[in-house]
Amino acid sequence: MQKVFLVGAALAGLTAVIFGAFGAHSLKPHILPDQLHAWETGVQYQIYHALALFMCYLFLRKEGSVNIRNAGICFMMGILCFSGSLYLLATKDLTGIPGIVIGPVTPIGGFFFIAGWSLVLIQALKKD
Repeated sequence: MQKVFLVGAALAGLTAVIFGAFGAHSLKPHILPDQLHAWETGVQYQIYHALALFMCYLFLRKEGSVNIRNAGICFMMGILCFSGSLYLLATKDLTGIPGIVIGPVTPIGGFFFIAGWSLVLIQALKKD
């Protein structure tokens, strides 16, 4: 699972930088300001959680923890659902994908982020 987290963190960080540049330079003239804001929010949360996933990788290298493993899985699912849905919502006018189909996925991604951070907290509060 450690390698999955390292690869996931690297891919999430890499694509966050690419998506950020794409939004700022190529996408900006083609979407509305509120759509660009949604895109930027997706990028921000993706990079934050890429770093969180990398921290899960580092923790698991030192010691095993079911909570940290599950937190990493939640962070990956959160990136896919939360950031991914925001990217699709921001470009719905360009892609033709109806927002009503994508919209409900965003809070599911937010739930995964909350669950991941809750698991990190549980691990931090455990007695050694």
